[in-house]
Amino acid sequence: MELELQQLTKSFGHFTAVNHMNLTMSNGVYGLLGVNGAGKTTLMRMLCTLLRPTSGSISCNGKDIFKMDGEYRRLLGYLPQDFGFYPEFTVQDYLLYIASIKGIRPAAARKKVQELLPQVGLAKASKKKMKKLSGGMKRRAGIAQAMLNNPKILILDEPTAGLDPNERIRFRNLISELSEDRLVLLSTHIVSDIEYIANQIWLMKDGTLIQEGTAREVIASMPEKVWSCRIEHSQVSDAMRRYKISNMKSEPQGAMLRIIAEKIPYPGAVCTEPSLEDVFLYYFGEKVGEEA
Repeated sequence: MELELQQLTKSFGHFTAVNHMNLTMSNGVYGLLGVNGAGKTTLMRMLCTLLRPTSGSISCNGKDIFKMDGEYRRLLGYLPQDFGFYPEFTVQDYLLYIASIKGIRPAAARKKVQELLPQVGLAKASKKKMKKLSGGMKRRAGIAQAMLNNPKILILDEPTAGLDPNERIRFRNLISELSEDRLVLLSTHIVSDIEYIANQIWLMKDGTLIQEGTAREVIASMPEKVWSCRIEHSQVSDAMRRYKISNMKSEPQGAMLRIIAEKIPYPGAVCTEPSLEDVFLYYFGEKVGEEA
């Protein structure tokens, strides 16, 4: 399975949400990382044929996805940021209803729903009405509906929004398991969602990809260094104005800071190993007082 984007562009009036993007994807997990408003959702909606590009193309195994029509959508599973449901439906009824919309035969749908419910941690909630579910449980139901047709292309837009840490771990493990024989594209602004499961990570800003590669390659792309140091409490405001600070811990002896800077920021600062979270702050963060 291969998806190829060539000069893909989407504009809304004078605003360009996705700007001349070129990408090739095959089986595996791809993590799309960026702040809200970076263009991630617009890109995903085009990949799901919900939006037509202003220019450029998207092809699946060499065929234009918009010309493939239903043939392409049968390969596709999609979890949008916000998905609709009938509040009076039980979880099981909701999944069976979505399966019927996807054209899955009733017997096959019932079997698939029974497989998916324990996989996403909803076996005990199958008879609960959708309106009674917590935000995290609704999200799990959304993940299950995306998997109903056993898609070869799985597109997940902010899939862990509302999930607690245990649920996020379960979700990441599930995605790793599913990615063996399919293409998974996952967008998020939560670094830990993709740090350990994505084969490729893409950093997206203002409609363009600014970095791409494995987690190790993306971390190596950061030209500045990460420093760890302790400073006086009175120096914290100055430090926040001058530097990007990825972590700060207040202690009786002073404040422990993790600072991203080209040169040593304070005497005694120690250069330390950068993380993907540091990279995220370097490319997308701002110093206090810096204009957005």
